[in-house]
Amino acid sequence: MFTSDSWQPSASIEALRHRARILQGIRAFFDERGVLEVNTPSLSRAATTDVHLDSYRVETDSGPRYLHTSPELPMKRLLAAGVGDCYQLCAVFRPSEQGRYHNPEFTLLEWYRTAYSIDDLIVETAALIRALLPLAPADNSALPADLPLVSVRYSDAFKARLGLCPLAATEHELQTLLHDNGLWSKEQGILPKDSALDLLFSQAVSRHFPERQLTAVTHYPASQAALAQLTPDDPATAQRSELYWGQVELANGFKELTDADEQRARFEADNRERKAKGLIEQPMDECFLQALKQGGMPDCSGIALGVDRLMMKLLDADQIQAVMAFDASRA
Repeated sequence: MFTSDSWQPSASIEALRHRARILQGIRAFFDERGVLEVNTPSLSRAATTDVHLDSYRVETDSGPRYLHTSPELPMKRLLAAGVGDCYQLCAVFRPSEQGRYHNPEFTLLEWYRTAYSIDDLIVETAALIRALLPLAPADNSALPADLPLVSVRYSDAFKARLGLCPLAATEHELQTLLHDNGLWSKEQGILPKDSALDLLFSQAVSRHFPERQLTAVTHYPASQAALAQLTPDDPATAQRSELYWGQVELANGFKELTDADEQRARFEADNRERKAKGLIEQPMDECFLQALKQGGMPDCSGIALGVDRLMMKLLDADQIQAVMAFDASRA
């Protein structure tokens, strides 16, 4: 609904000036490290198959296209073509994401490092965040002088808070935990295991991470591998990590899957799950799959960081709208 002040930006002009300086700082960080900035299309013939995400569909003269939820797959095509270490700052689009930390259009920073482990990349992400601390407003009293990085395995964090190993837990045990923590009622039915794990971790585990600390959660369950390789000596887990600043999730990274057949199988499994849940099956990115098969992606790790959430922490903003020029309600 439009009001008399809907034309006004949702962020203050001072916040937008700080935002510009922080974006410059991000580019300077990667320039100093020899990482190439790239730009890839926002519209694609393929949509995300991720069961937890949807893509905006756009009708064009050439047929339907989809706004990207991440630049991940075309960036991996560039890696397969030999571009080397690269990063991208871009707007991405995710329907139904609206709230304190969500806007349907937001800024994502994504980058890939050849021959890096996911642990190496988490360390670099922490270095980037620390490099940006001096660019924050001087009056941000919530900002620590330094941000220690602490790593914890997903299963250890879960067990320490809830007393149950998530890898071995049954659906019944997880339902009991959900009920005991007031997160789900029996009348709502049974949540699938991964959905139950996600809800418990986000509401009963990560909310207890120390505020003035970066927490890297490593070794996610293999069922939540997404586009990550499984851990060679522990195939029940994936080489996937998420980085939190306090209780706010900032970044999600993988030791990237490079096997074309396995990647196709995961996309197909996503679509089977989508069909079972009554969701639309999505077209897979055949160009990406061919890049894996014909070009061959190098050994690498990649990570995606929510820039607006990082801005919120640096500017001590309570709402994502306060760090972007125009949020969805004013777009």
